[in-house]
Amino acid sequence: MRSASTPDGRARAPTDTGTDPSGDPYLRTRFALPSRPATFLRRQRLVSHLDQALSTPLTLVNGSPGAGKTLLTADWAAGLRLPVAWLTVEAGDHRPGVFWAYVFESLRLCGAREAGAAGAPADSSGVGRGLLASLAAELNARDAPVVLVLDEYDRLAVPEVAEQLEFVLRHSGQGLRLVLVTRTEPLLPLHRYRAADELTEIRGAELSFTPEEAGALLRLHGLHLPEPAASALVDRTRGWAAGLRLSALAARESTDPERYLKEFEADHSTVADFLLAEVLKGRTEETQDLLLRVSVLDRFCPDLADALTLRADAERLLAGLHRENAFIERLGHSWYRLHPLFREILRAHLRERLPGAEAELHLRAARWLRRSGFLPETLAHGAAGGDFDLAAGALVDDLAIGQLFTGLRSDALAQLFAGMGPEAGSPASDLVRAAGALARRDLDLGLDRLRRAREQLSGTEDSPGPVTARLSCTLLEALAARLTGCPPRAEQAAATAEELRRDLPDHLLDEHPELTALLMTHVGSARLWEGRFDDARAVLSRAAGAPGGSATVLPRVESMGHLALLDYLNGWLGRAERRALAAVAEAERAGLPRPPGAGLGRLVLAAVAVDRQELGRARVLLDETARLPAREHDPVPTAGRALAVSRLLLDDGETDAAAEAVQPTVSTAVASPWAESQAAVVRSAACLAAGRPDEAVRLLQGVGGDQPVYAVEAAGIQVAAGRPRAAAELLGAVRAEGRTGPAVSVGAALVRARVAQESGDTVTAHRLVARALLDARRERLRRPFLQAGDWIEPLLAAAPLHGLAEGWLPSGRRQTHGEPVQPAADPALLVPVELSGRERDVLRRLARMMSAEEIAADLYVSVNTVKTHLKSAYRKLAVNRRGDAVRRARDLGLL
Repeated sequence: MRSASTPDGRARAPTDTGTDPSGDPYLRTRFALPSRPATFLRRQRLVSHLDQALSTPLTLVNGSPGAGKTLLTADWAAGLRLPVAWLTVEAGDHRPGVFWAYVFESLRLCGAREAGAAGAPADSSGVGRGLLASLAAELNARDAPVVLVLDEYDRLAVPEVAEQLEFVLRHSGQGLRLVLVTRTEPLLPLHRYRAADELTEIRGAELSFTPEEAGALLRLHGLHLPEPAASALVDRTRGWAAGLRLSALAARESTDPERYLKEFEADHSTVADFLLAEVLKGRTEETQDLLLRVSVLDRFCPDLADALTLRADAERLLAGLHRENAFIERLGHSWYRLHPLFREILRAHLRERLPGAEAELHLRAARWLRRSGFLPETLAHGAAGGDFDLAAGALVDDLAIGQLFTGLRSDALAQLFAGMGPEAGSPASDLVRAAGALARRDLDLGLDRLRRAREQLSGTEDSPGPVTARLSCTLLEALAARLTGCPPRAEQAAATAEELRRDLPDHLLDEHPELTALLMTHVGSARLWEGRFDDARAVLSRAAGAPGGSATVLPRVESMGHLALLDYLNGWLGRAERRALAAVAEAERAGLPRPPGAGLGRLVLAAVAVDRQELGRARVLLDETARLPAREHDPVPTAGRALAVSRLLLDDGETDAAAEAVQPTVSTAVASPWAESQAAVVRSAACLAAGRPDEAVRLLQGVGGDQPVYAVEAAGIQVAAGRPRAAAELLGAVRAEGRTGPAVSVGAALVRARVAQESGDTVTAHRLVARALLDARRERLRRPFLQAGDWIEPLLAAAPLHGLAEGWLPSGRRQTHGEPVQPAADPALLVPVELSGRERDVLRRLARMMSAEEIAADLYVSVNTVKTHLKSAYRKLAVNRRGDAVRRARDLGLL
């Protein structure tokens, strides 16, 4: 295993140029053990207490700001022989996806996870339960524990993250030692850990300096005080580490240090103000001005500091402040940051001494950061300074507008631009407004803002500057076309984008692959809506295979969901299921809890389950999609849901509800032929079940052979209504051309078999039903047989058809559009994720009737590890019993 630090305690340089889930480099300083200053005092009593952390799952180092928690823990961690993953928590980590992405990276950097280990969160909104379970199982299987230190954990007061952290800790067994360095009580069940003697605690009272320690600390600062004076200082500061250091720094400049330390005010807030004034008092005006101005920054380098002071002396001043340990921490590569408490107090003084300067300082920082290519910080400071034209311009110029829809920063960007007022009137600002509205599916506002941006950009056709703005505009045009069901507009956007790409530097598009992936997904969705299946498949396949890793995971998942729907509409149930499973699995691996593509994938899985008459599973999957984000203004997912829901209701005998569910709930510029055919077939079937055959036939007038799946179903209704010739004409018009799958061939064969049977040609009927059974069995396609009606019963009861149906087709049939048969018992929720290699090993032995203890012995793992793998496999396979798990895995071809 790699150590988190070198023997002398310095952070080891990462061996990988890893990027965060949005495609930007991780802030590696967050993974580095803070360096100890020359005046740091090692307190062996606390180090020895911290050693107990190696024998308990959870350790809490809890104290007030400046109590010395971080340096104590870093000093202890630097001496460990175990791998140490260090992560300094930041305010942005309140989003679960951001927090867990950094945890995964910290574990990788310290060698606790292999480079090929599965999964890392890719979306700021959350993290999938399966990904956390995989991490816990991975840690539980370790031979030696890894120490995970979360410094400044008090910044993360989010119940959801606390619950997730507790889940991972509880299931990691002896593989994880979690150390929380915090100012506040964490939202964890500490009482349970205390009761089980599984908690190591170091709190404020223990962190306080003793008189002996205070004397030693003062000597490191060059102050030699008698013991009574040191004891008096401890009494006055209550042993507060930062207070002692501030006092020592101030006293060092006094002509009578002992008297100074005896007379300063000991109240906590008054002490802070008093000591800060003393620290600044001894500095030059230039140094004081520098400290006040850089207090608006999270981090800074000399050039950035010079941009704020409008001088050129920052490099010298910062180097001197760092050498003197004046609460300036060096981050590496000439970057610095202030001690958080010191920065907070400085900002308060900045507002008093330079009123109104803060906004201008943010803008100076934003302009420098924009020139230097630091986009996230540019946006933050531009917004903080109130110049949203600057912030929006930076986002658009960098071609990063796609990050408002996908990637790690989506929520953060939306929140950052939420404060943009009407005074921001640039084209870029309107593009950002339009993007935000379209992301929320506020079509009226989004289309209005997009129109305004387009009008402003129309006068700049010959200028090379706004190319990025026009390309960003085409992305939004394509999304608007998709949401309004206007394929021609989507095609125009795609053509315009192709022209604009030639005028952009290659590196810009390479840095933002999400823009191209999103554009292709929107165009593919619009083509699918229009019924151009082959053209849609071409562009969606490119989007599904887009490069970019986690930056393009959302459009990839969404494209895979659309491809699954295409397969279903062409009658390929097995292909549709595999693609839908892949979409949901991809989302699960990326830690995406509620991605839109996975919602469409689950809808396809539900439709497949209906065709297989696994109605319990279909209901569970539909319930799952009901909890996903609303897609009410997205025609394809809306029609996909109507497809699955209406067919399920129809099979449940709720014909009126089915006819209502299939009605379109979105208005579109262009009608979808397959969505209209779907609605016509469902409404026609409902009329036939209600005893209105003439009306049922009339409703089928718009269904043609260019929609093979629905044409076959319409032909079945025509036969049931006593119109075999019309059915034959429909089947004759079906243009399969090798594109259609078993759902079409099975349905057509059964329609022809019924016509033959009713005309007395039993031999032909037998032959056609036999062919249908063979095609359907491979796909487990049961619905057409269960809906066929009484005519098919004698055929299936006789050999050899009985043998072809036995074992997979239930013997109890439903009447044509009549009362439904009882569905099988509802299975547990299907979470379609591929089984890991170890889960397959366990299931293979399970199939041989081995017990958990025998499996553990055979695989050289613990019984608890076996049970963990079994629970994970049960969850993925939607079962809760051993036999069902083996059977389901075999059905899916996983064993």
